[in-house]
Amino acid sequence: MAHVLVFTEFANGQLKKGSLELLSAARKSGLKIQALALGTGAKGLADALGKEGVDEAIVGDNAAFDKYNPELFTEVVAGILSGKKPEVVLASSTMLARDLFPRVAARIGTGVTSDCTEIEISSSGDVKARRPMYAGKCTAEVAFENSPSKIVLMRPNQLTITPATAAKSPTVEEVSAPAKDLKTLVKEIVKGTSGKLDLTEANIIVAGGRGMKEPGNFKMLEDLADVLGATVGASRAVVDAGWVPHTMQVGQTGKTVAPTLYIAAGISGAIQHLAGMSGSKVIVAINKDANAPIFQKATYGIVGDAFEIVPLLTEEFKKLLHH
Repeated sequence: MAHVLVFTEFANGQLKKGSLELLSAARKSGLKIQALALGTGAKGLADALGKEGVDEAIVGDNAAFDKYNPELFTEVVAGILSGKKPEVVLASSTMLARDLFPRVAARIGTGVTSDCTEIEISSSGDVKARRPMYAGKCTAEVAFENSPSKIVLMRPNQLTITPATAAKSPTVEEVSAPAKDLKTLVKEIVKGTSGKLDLTEANIIVAGGRGMKEPGNFKMLEDLADVLGATVGASRAVVDAGWVPHTMQVGQTGKTVAPTLYIAAGISGAIQHLAGMSGSKVIVAINKDANAPIFQKATYGIVGDAFEIVPLLTEEFKKLLHH
């Protein structure tokens, strides 16, 4: 029987939202579902995966997988796909997956497509996916030829999460890190100090651009984000100016996001920025320039000074959310 393998990512013993979206998409196909999880605590995900309708959990509960090493992950994942031969492989289009799966595809001689926003999987394992191109000006439909395992990387926050109708008790297969000498060794990964969700997973984003005038004024956006439980993003201009780190950049050369709510303060809306956030469900733009391109994409537009409007929004949301 045809089957789908879902590359699941997790943190603190919980499946990431993007992985839950992929498991929902896999269930829609009616095919057998395998889930692959790598890292310390992977074995403890078996129950959670069963609740998502997974038939087989492949786990690498090993500290060797806690730090992403391209050489090690390619070796392990390519080996699993060669052995299991799934018709379809799903992963979130994260930085890790976009680095890993082209390597895996080259190793096993199959096709890969990334940054997809729609997918259909037939009961025979055929795939149709859609992905935006040319900064979102058009959409391409992707099909696969001569691909034993069709690898599709889905943009997070695009698919609907639906609850499984029945929980399963998945079989658990353990994989170990190969004992071969690796050419590369990851000594340390330095993470940002923010405890906020990564931009690609955030449900609400408050972003600032050059209209914020100076780095210190981002505190105003952070205050609003704290009230809303949001993550703060930025346009390329302020990242290039050194106001905020590149991890906060939304756009074609930054992160592609699709939150439920995107608040853009002092961002004019260059095409490269719009390409990174136009998938947002509701876009609220705040800008002094009534002709700013961002208003063409906005669900709601507020023409005015962000320095007056953002604090007012913060106060109003405080009242609404604390009552």
